Amino acid sequence: MNLAQIQADYRAVAEHIFGPLQAEIAGAADDMVAAVRAGGKVLFCGNGGSAADAQHFAGEFINRLLLERRPYAGLALTTDTSVLTAIGNDYGYDRVFEKQVLALGKPGDVLVAISTSGNAPNVCLAVRVAKAAGLKTIAMTGGKGGKLAALADRVLSVACTPQTTRIQEGHQLILHLICERVEEILR
Repeated sequence: MNLAQIQADYRAVAEHIFGPLQAEIAGAADDMVAAVRAGGKVLFCGNGGSAADAQHFAGEFINRLLLERRPYAGLALTTDTSVLTAIGNDYGYDRVFEKQVLALGKPGDVLVAISTSGNAPNVCLAVRVAKAAGLKTIAMTGGKGGKLAALADRVLSVACTPQTTRIQEGHQLILHLICERVEEILR
């Protein structure tokens, strides 16, 4: 791929995020604000690069993005190797997020489920059990959203590109926009 095409793809992702997705991004931030204000938390999950995004999101929530402020309750379900390997060994990898949502989530909390394809079985299962347990669910995905789009309460899909790298870069932009809005509202 040449540099001109890469630049065009980056612009298309940014235009999509600041255009058609803008209202959904603001709504996702508002959902997270409501959970934090009510004493709840935001859980994050995903695999591979999406796991890294989940951890990044939780880090921004607990520490800060731009403003000096109190920590917000955020938890990446991708970080506890003892929990992940115990569940994976005893029940299978598809259940590593499900069991954590059931143990740690409560009604009014938010689950942010990240999958570039929208088809990760463990992420989809986490959304199903989160909804059944009374959590608000937000999917960050790409393309048409895969199976995840039909499961989540709110869908933030970088639908303007099929390229995993551009979708992941879009997710980074979305997570920073959400964190900035949450900080602005809760400061």
